[in-house]
Amino acid sequence: MPHDHQTLTEAIHRALGEVIDPELRRPITELGMLRDFSVDTDGHVTVEVLLTVAACPMRGVISSDVKAALAPIRGVSKVSVVLDVMTTEQRTALKEQLKGSKGRVIPFNDPSSLTRIYAVTSGKGGVGKSSLTANLASAMAAKGLRVGIVDADVYGFSIPGLMGIDQAPTRMDDMILPPVAFGVKVISTGMFISGNKPVVWRGPMLHRALEQFLRDVYFGDLDVLFIDLPPGTGDIAISISQLLPQARILVVTTPQSAAAEVAERSGLIAAQTGQLIAGVIENMSWLELEDGRRMELFGSGGGATTAERLSSELGEDVALLGTVPLEPLLREGGDRGRPLVTADGAAGASPAAKALRDLAAALASRPLGLARRPLGISPA
Repeated sequence: MPHDHQTLTEAIHRALGEVIDPELRRPITELGMLRDFSVDTDGHVTVEVLLTVAACPMRGVISSDVKAALAPIRGVSKVSVVLDVMTTEQRTALKEQLKGSKGRVIPFNDPSSLTRIYAVTSGKGGVGKSSLTANLASAMAAKGLRVGIVDADVYGFSIPGLMGIDQAPTRMDDMILPPVAFGVKVISTGMFISGNKPVVWRGPMLHRALEQFLRDVYFGDLDVLFIDLPPGTGDIAISISQLLPQARILVVTTPQSAAAEVAERSGLIAAQTGQLIAGVIENMSWLELEDGRRMELFGSGGGATTAERLSSELGEDVALLGTVPLEPLLREGGDRGRPLVTADGAAGASPAAKALRDLAAALASRPLGLARRPLGISPA
């Protein structure tokens, strides 16, 4: 417990080092955001914090976090937070600190990147691909992993709603800071569209938008990045294969034979793009009744069939990674903007939540591998 001014000052500085910027996910003391602080003889602490931009949507969160960090310290009677804005020079220095001096490149393509990238695809819409993406990402983040989602379903974006995000990204000059929900950094076209207006873009515009998401959005050092692709094998799937050639394809289907057939098509794009397939997930596998019986509303075996056919066509082992039951709680969580895997009580212990957490653990623990990765080595 601090008893003199120097000890109190040291305790305050240590506590401020625990205040994390909600967008950059690093201590404000490391980011140059703490300009100064002072404490008077009555224990009144004044903290001066520099925001990255004047319109920072997290200014209230930062202020409350600073106050919460200092309030328990013995000798602190009151905390005042004074907010100011970084100068152009300070922002430039911060951007160089965050992204280095490599310019506007896609950091995940750097040979030193250790990020696992999963491109989540399906042959048709309505199989729960985006819901699975949101839950898998949230489950990994809950285990302490650094996770991001790029909502590449430009026309049918739904990730912001599924994650409960209504906040716009913060622009710091040419750098975009993505909103964070449930510990997951998220970027989506839906964050730049007002109301429910449709996106009417052709192929080249789609490619440029995805490239900007991957190049200009600051995700930091991620353990896992999910790309939520639109259904099918169109322009966006091709763009992702070009922009992130090391991304592994995660195929989502339902047990229905029609869904499995088109899901197989979405996985076979790997034969043309040279990508690897992470595996197949079967969603809506069964509905568990009150008496414990399982009702297979959409038939059975679609996931296994898809995995077998892809293995045969591609000449490599494509596994069925798991099955997720059809559960009203999963849909209700999405409607509320709270992924099922983050729920407490009975919902968090439901069969679907358990299946999703098991899948997330399996994907998170997969070896990164060097296949399809540029090593930056040239022959002597």
